[in-house]
Amino acid sequence: MLAGLRNLIAAEADLDLVGEATTGGAALKTIREQHPDVAILDISMPEMNGIVLARRLAEQAPAVRLIILTLHEDRAYLKQALEAGVRGYVLKRSAAENLVHAIRAVVVGGTYVDPSLADHMLHPGSQSGHRTARKTSAPDLTDRETEVLRLTAFGFTTKETARRLDVGVKSVETYKARGLEKLGLKTRADLVRYASAQGWLADL
Repeated sequence: MLAGLRNLIAAEADLDLVGEATTGGAALKTIREQHPDVAILDISMPEMNGIVLARRLAEQAPAVRLIILTLHEDRAYLKQALEAGVRGYVLKRSAAENLVHAIRAVVVGGTYVDPSLADHMLHPGSQSGHRTARKTSAPDLTDRETEVLRLTAFGFTTKETARRLDVGVKSVETYKARGLEKLGLKTRADLVRYASAQGWLADL
């Protein structure tokens, strides 16, 4: 797995691998010493799992943006990761396609949730999903603004959101801007925290 990650990063001219570790304790030491822009953590590391490590790093190295790389597709793990301050959540089975995208997203201050996981969570049953969205919406948000913000929180791009909702890209941008303004949120990270608190990411 480590060899595969090395190859993925080495293939990108603007990315450099500055360190690696195979245990949670060693990872904490390496990250504190190297101060990378991004740290990729495995939930199932020995000594200290990825969620615990993320909480430690949030206190000791808050400038480092964290990505979880994991086998776990359970939404409970995603919720714990987001609450621990993680900015990206990528499944190992799709790392080759999605990890670099996740790195680029979190580097610029965004968040990234593996598309296959996000799609599964957003559509366990379309009717129940829509009921939950309306039930947990802030009073000032329209249903459309809520759906756009939910998809954005999961890491979908404006174009992907437009396709899913069958509306224009400009309409999505308008709904998103209007919704963020109503909620007083500035960044996608702020939105993810709000979405988690509202139950948009967990109660599906």
